[in-house]
Amino acid sequence: MRLDPTSLRLFVRVAETGTITGAAEAEYIATSAVSKRLSELEAHFSTPLLKRNNRGVELTPAGNALLNLSRGVLHNLEDLELQMREYSSGNRGIVRVFANMSAITQYLPTETQDFFEKHPDIGVQLEEKVSPIITREVMSNNADIGVCARLPHGYDLVEFPYHVDDLVLVTPLNHPLADREAIDFRECLDYPHVGLHTSSAINLELLRAASLANRPLRLRIQVTSYDALCMMVQAGLGVGVVPRGAIRQYVGGLNVRVLSIRDAWARRRLSIYVHDPERLSMAARMFVDHLIESAASSG
Repeated sequence: MRLDPTSLRLFVRVAETGTITGAAEAEYIATSAVSKRLSELEAHFSTPLLKRNNRGVELTPAGNALLNLSRGVLHNLEDLELQMREYSSGNRGIVRVFANMSAITQYLPTETQDFFEKHPDIGVQLEEKVSPIITREVMSNNADIGVCARLPHGYDLVEFPYHVDDLVLVTPLNHPLADREAIDFRECLDYPHVGLHTSSAINLELLRAASLANRPLRLRIQVTSYDALCMMVQAGLGVGVVPRGAIRQYVGGLNVRVLSIRDAWARRRLSIYVHDPERLSMAARMFVDHLIESAASSG
C-alpha cells in the first residue's frame, strides 16, 4: 500500500465521528471499504491505530499521533489546491487565524486592514477563540496562526512577541473604589466581580491572583464580551477587569470609572503562535511578519 489522501481523510473522519459506520455515511462510501482502508493503514504502519468496541472506535496513542499529522497533511494539500486555483481568480492565498477577544478588539482590525492594502489578493479567515483553545488548535493544524495571551500550554509551538495588554479595573461611578486612580488587585477582592467566560485567559489570571492572595474571587455574573461586562458594571452588578485599549470604545458612552492595577501580571503579553514556520504557506508567513512588524513599530 502507498499512502494517499483518501485513506488519511477517511481515517480523520472515523476519528471525528467515533464510528466506522458514521464515517462511511458522511463520505458516501461502503462501510466495508472504510474498514479495509483502516486495516491497510494499520498494516502499512505496523501498529494498531484504533481500538474497536461496541460503541465504536477509540484512538490508540499511535492513532492520536496520526490524526494530528493527517490534519496537517490534508490542510497543506487543500491549501495547495486552493492557492493554485485562486491564482486564476486573483485571490492568491487564505490564512486561517484564531485570536482571542483582546487581540480582535484592540489590534487586529487595523493591522489586518493595513495588510489587505499591501496584499489585496490574500484573504484572512479570522475566528475568535479563548487562549487555551487557540494554542491547542494551532498545534492540531486547525489554524495557521494563533494570537492570544501568553500562557503555559505544553505544546511544541513557535512563539513570536506581539502587543502588551494593560489590564485595568472598571467600577461604577458610586463604588467605594471609584475615587482611586490605581489599586492593588487584592483591594478589589472585597467586592463582587463581573467576569468573562470561564476559559478566558483574563478569568484564569484573576483566579490565580486571588488564590495567591488567599482570597476568593466573588464572581456575581459572567459574560462573553467586553461591552457586556462594562454595561453590567455600569448597572452596579460589580467591578470588572478588562484590557485598557479594548474598553475605549465603550467607556465614552458609559458612566464607569477606570482604575490602573499595580500588580505586575496586569501588564500581560500577547503572543503569536505557529506550529512550524517552515511549513506555513507564503501568505501565512507574510501575515505573521506583518503582525510582528506592526506590534514592534507601535512600541
